[in-house]
Amino acid sequence: MNGRTEEALRAAVRDLADEARGAPDIAGRALRRGRSLRRRRRVVAAGAALAATAVLAGPFVWLRPDPPAGPARWAAPPATSTPPPSGPAAPPAASTPSPSGPVAAPPPAGDWARGPLALPGGWVLTGATSTGTPAELGYALDRSAGRYVTSRYEETWAAPRGGVAAVVDYERRGELGLLELRTGQVRWVKVGSFIMTPHWSPDGRRLALTLMDKDDGGFSLGVLTVDTADYRTFPVDGKRYLCTDQCFFTWSRDGAEVALQQTDPDASVSESQPHARRGVQFFSPDDGRPSRFVPVKGDPDGPWSWSPDGRSVIVKGPDGPLLAEVATGRTIGPAPAADAAWVAGDQLLYRDRRANEMLLVDLAGRVLARQALPPALEANPVLAVAPR
Repeated sequence: MNGRTEEALRAAVRDLADEARGAPDIAGRALRRGRSLRRRRRVVAAGAALAATAVLAGPFVWLRPDPPAGPARWAAPPATSTPPPSGPAAPPAASTPSPSGPVAAPPPAGDWARGPLALPGGWVLTGATSTGTPAELGYALDRSAGRYVTSRYEETWAAPRGGVAAVVDYERRGELGLLELRTGQVRWVKVGSFIMTPHWSPDGRRLALTLMDKDDGGFSLGVLTVDTADYRTFPVDGKRYLCTDQCFFTWSRDGAEVALQQTDPDASVSESQPHARRGVQFFSPDDGRPSRFVPVKGDPDGPWSWSPDGRSVIVKGPDGPLLAEVATGRTIGPAPAADAAWVAGDQLLYRDRRANEMLLVDLAGRVLARQALPPALEANPVLAVAPR
């Protein structure tokens, strides 16, 4: 299944998805229940499309579930005569990650959502969301109030900072909601048919959307400024900046640029394998103009994929998550997860879905700290994290 087919299926799933969510009041819930029963009749007739949800949901997450594996899944690369890269040191040759490491700190007692959940490395959980129907309870951290606001929308994308979360209601096609965490009010903005997920800038002030042209299959960058609800779109030359398979705009670490992975035009294309990449192209979110190209042969997941010094990056490679040198594209070694967050010079933070924990590891895979997550988050396939 190619990327465009997947996005078409995702749109179909949104059309047929049940249990659309509205304001959290009794009358609203009754109305939604009625709509849910009607939509379920339609969904039964579209079983194949719903079955595809499992295929489509995987690539749309920040901290998605890890595939089952043993301790040898993430082993340090063997020693070579290649000089070490600039920036963070390559993992030691003799090191293999421990399957256990330090004892996990217990999850908060009582109502955990009443206060920010601190994570190893000086980071914090900013939110959690489902990515389809039935919608799980979503969470977004209101930093000013020091608590999590809950949401029943199909998707709730918490911002790294600020007082707004992006929400998606599958009955409101072509719209994106800006949920004010303090008041619970939602501003709906017409943004067009975006694909994948909304991506927040590191400061929580702007959202990057990936738009697909239904006529020619081209891509456009959509940038929504939260404070003013100003929304602008910038077309991308799909021939010059070729991207196939899973294509989506994400932010740089400093929020000054957006990035789009680039397909290698000379590589063979397989329907069953990720398309080979030639690098990552950056664009200006202010005017959509191309800014720079880096030869990183993989897909960065977001701004936290890039190391703080900008020299290295975590990417989803053709055979799994990798650490790569930005300037040369050279592989430094394996990574624990494609959506791990690079929290410091040699520390990565990622979710172990099987244990329902957040792990802080070094570049060799050694576990430095563990934080158990509240059981309520086990049902959420997506977690969002940010610096405290």
